[in-house]
Amino acid sequence: MTQKILMCRPDFFGVDYVINPWMQGNVGQSNHALAAEQWNALHALLEQQAEIVLVEPQKGWPDMVFTANAGLVFGNRVIASIFHAPQRQGETPHFVRWFGNNGFELADWPESVPFEGAGDGLFDRKHPWLWLGHGFRSSPKAAALLEEKTGRKVIPLHLVNPSFYHLDTCLCPLSGGKLLYHPPAFDAESNARIESLVPEADRIVVEAGDAAGFVCNAVELGGKLFVNHASPALQHTLARNGFEVVITPLGEFMKAGGAAKCLTLKLIEP
Repeated sequence: MTQKILMCRPDFFGVDYVINPWMQGNVGQSNHALAAEQWNALHALLEQQAEIVLVEPQKGWPDMVFTANAGLVFGNRVIASIFHAPQRQGETPHFVRWFGNNGFELADWPESVPFEGAGDGLFDRKHPWLWLGHGFRSSPKAAALLEEKTGRKVIPLHLVNPSFYHLDTCLCPLSGGKLLYHPPAFDAESNARIESLVPEADRIVVEAGDAAGFVCNAVELGGKLFVNHASPALQHTLARNGFEVVITPLGEFMKAGGAAKCLTLKLIEP
């Protein structure tokens, strides 16, 4: 089945506030023409591997471009995000409308429990579980709710580095049960949990330089891994594990703390 991906044009994208460390010093510093060029390049690459559908951008909501945070899709159901930061809460009605108009059933979710969709909820690509990042944007209380709503075992991981504020900035489940991740982004208990579940041969550890380039914020399609950055050494490691790395620079979006994965939402999930 061909994957379907939701994206949002960067018509109103910019760094208009600071809600993560990447935004610090970048307010008003966006190059809109370059952002559009980088987004179009990613869109063109992904379009060769998947069907791309668009949600209409809305003025005043610059981070709508990061559609990974629209919600968590499972089958024909979706949990719409309850954003932690007030600066993003106005995106939700626009995403909810899109989901409703495109055949998705909205799952109930309490407004008192922040959960930022496929930014913090990542389905494993081999095992029947869902990785959950919490600590900055999503609440640890989301774990029990996600198990109830999705029917999947949830593996909670505590994020401790504010530069890796969403799980998809520091962990990427890959085909065949491989896991690309940056251990310093997690507390000791979470690292132990990862190591207990994923054999060493399947764990691809990302060092600081690659982590800072958001290599974990990757989109995997058809054996290709689309990323903003990856060092030659890591590209070699990924190739040995069966993945072809495709680098598509996304520096303008990095100013806001996002890259390839943040700009996409897979709409076909188990």
